[in-house]
Amino acid sequence: MAGSSHARLLGPASDCRSCPDLAVAGRFRGHSYGRFTHEAKSVKATVASYALSSSRIFKFPPNFVRQLSTKARRNCSNIGVAQVVAASWSNNSYPFPSAAAAAANAVDAAAAAAVPATSDAAALEGSIGTESLKVEEGLGDSRTSVFDCDGSVAIHAGERFGRGRVDDAITTPVVNTSAYFFKKTADLLDFKEKRAVSFEYGRYGNPTTIVAEEKISALEGAESTLIVASGMCASTMMLLALVPAGGHIVTTTDCYRKTRIFIETLLPKMGITATTIDPADMNALEVALKENNVSLFFTESPTNPFLRCVDIKLVSEMCHRHGALVCIDGTFATPLNQKALSLGADLVLHSATKYIGGHNDVLAGCVSGSLKLVSEIRNLHHVIGGALNPNAAYLIIRGMKTLHLRVQQQNSSALRMAKLLEAHPKIKCVYYPGLPSHPEHNLAKRQMTGFGGVVSFEVDGDITTTIKFIDSLKIPYIAPSFGGCESIIDQPAIMSYWDLHQTERLKYGIKDNLVRFSIGIEDFEDLKADILQALDAI
Repeated sequence: MAGSSHARLLGPASDCRSCPDLAVAGRFRGHSYGRFTHEAKSVKATVASYALSSSRIFKFPPNFVRQLSTKARRNCSNIGVAQVVAASWSNNSYPFPSAAAAAANAVDAAAAAAVPATSDAAALEGSIGTESLKVEEGLGDSRTSVFDCDGSVAIHAGERFGRGRVDDAITTPVVNTSAYFFKKTADLLDFKEKRAVSFEYGRYGNPTTIVAEEKISALEGAESTLIVASGMCASTMMLLALVPAGGHIVTTTDCYRKTRIFIETLLPKMGITATTIDPADMNALEVALKENNVSLFFTESPTNPFLRCVDIKLVSEMCHRHGALVCIDGTFATPLNQKALSLGADLVLHSATKYIGGHNDVLAGCVSGSLKLVSEIRNLHHVIGGALNPNAAYLIIRGMKTLHLRVQQQNSSALRMAKLLEAHPKIKCVYYPGLPSHPEHNLAKRQMTGFGGVVSFEVDGDITTTIKFIDSLKIPYIAPSFGGCESIIDQPAIMSYWDLHQTERLKYGIKDNLVRFSIGIEDFEDLKADILQALDAI
């Protein structure tokens, strides 16, 4: 009897079949937009009754209860689920036609008559689980009379009065919303007066973004992380938040050019001055700390593009004695090869576009450290903007799942490539902290567990020869950026400094024959063969 009731609900096209597994389907109530009401226990009891009353049961996924949320049903490929939904929304009417409700009630009645409340039913109810089904409480039945027009129904049905919440999906859901609502003003007041925690506006936080922040915090050993729209957004936001007007910072000669431009051209407008030192010159750092009221020491380690390394532990000790903060841009190192916070830095920053994202498909930046410092940066971020799109946050989360595999391969391939290039007669010099010839090789061995996936080197020739070498390569892309699965190569003189005259470029050590090679995760032997044939071509 129960089986025939199921067939009536689904219609003649349904494919009911016997199954040894215990699979269940819940009914749809006519007054609730085709989703569960707040009577969660009665729903589960009904599901249990259905399953035990017939051998002809539906083959649904074990987490079917969760899939009954409106949005999840739209993406469900199970034909049985689609037919149940179609039956509930039949006749193009709203609220749901009484025929559908009557069919559901008939199923209930038949199932209840056939199966008494037994211990087996109770066991089944427990097996469904209460955590997967998130049901809005106190919604009442007023929803059935709120809307008179299909247009309003199409906008609000399944959402305005609550929806299922997915918290048992393996992958993190992407929450695409610009704002979050409060059910009543009292809830808003509780939030504003800090009696309750909630999201409010998309620029101030997003559930998907928070997962990415927590993942990065865990890797860095940080209390808090702020993730924003790009690496430069993270750098500039950090500098603006932590360096007061009229303050002084210390940075290094070798660094990302756009960071240098911000420090040299924009910070002075706020009265902020800077001292620039060689990454290894600790005497110059001590002089700068004594002669200036230094607020912050900020550099990369390794640096871009010469991969110089800063003694993070020593620098942190020196700066802290003078009351200065230390922020290390660890983009080239990754959180796997170097733990700047454990070495003494106050903050660590990354262009998550690079290794953390790792697939050349997303822009993001992050800064991690103590809750106090990150909160100061976050507060400014709420004012200025630069929020990360939740879809981009999802790509960061996805990319981080393979971070350790990618970095291991890139560390290995880069070290082998550096040794190969250093031994080649057509290469003048190689810059890579994993080589004994590197000026900070011993330091890198102390504070890094791997040397990264970027190798910089100088071709034995002029700009034309270097161009011919790069154009002869078949595998690497000629592009900016680094840290992705695909190998990327560029001439910094052209890619990053072409607007400057050659003499100006040389002030920063950028020669026309300098090459920066970001090793991807291709097989090393393929990369080796490609490099050798390109060198043979010059």
